[in-house]
Amino acid sequence: MPALRAEVSLAGPDAAPLGHARVRLLEAVGREGSISAAARAMGVTYKAAWDGVEAINNLVGRPVVEARTGGKRGGGARLTDDGIRLIEAFHRLEAELAASFTRLEAELLGTGISSASVMWGFFMRTSARNALRGQVAEVVDGAVNAEVTLAITDEIRLSAIITRDSLRELGLFPGRQATALIKAPFVILAPAGEALRTSMGNRLEGVITRVEPGAVNAEVSLEIAAGKTLVSIVTLRSVERLGLAPGVRACALIDASNIILAVN
Repeated sequence: MPALRAEVSLAGPDAAPLGHARVRLLEAVGREGSISAAARAMGVTYKAAWDGVEAINNLVGRPVVEARTGGKRGGGARLTDDGIRLIEAFHRLEAELAASFTRLEAELLGTGISSASVMWGFFMRTSARNALRGQVAEVVDGAVNAEVTLAITDEIRLSAIITRDSLRELGLFPGRQATALIKAPFVILAPAGEALRTSMGNRLEGVITRVEPGAVNAEVSLEIAAGKTLVSIVTLRSVERLGLAPGVRACALIDASNIILAVN
């Protein structure tokens, strides 16, 4: 039996319904910066894209896309705050529907239908020790990969390299909330004043708050901002050689390709 997938569709009086395809259109506008570019990315005509945006405006009752003038490309379009909130609310509804469907698993036993294969993505667990939530600040789309800059705080930025397919599948665009997942062994530590020039895309300074030694390695916690901590796994020999101890300022080096991005 083919896999099942629950989908959300929002409707209102005298307004066309809002479903997954039109949310993807809004995400494309946020990512591409114009309705025409979003239409090309979605493989639809400009008129179809514009009609879709108008239909969403009619359903919501307020503009979800606004014109943007000036700039290198002569203007375009951007999502309004209402547009961003609509996308995030839609995905939360999808997650809630998925959770409800999963709770019906017991009733589906013996019918030959299983929701487990459909719902695993919503409840995926990860072995990544670090999870930093932030807002997408910039997306630079390339021929194969894309560089996504995530604002963790006003001062802290993380750059991640992901495929263009992942960029579209996750629906990432400036203003969208996302979480950076980083495995502890991928966080390289160096004393703050001795971090050499490297090709690492991310350099985050902070203060070591904890060193938990093990048989061979140690778990080192680095506070990079209030309530924001990175955990690194380093050898005991490196802890001693680098003088890593609570209260010492250190720099975390993270390769952009070692960061996984996730959305709700």
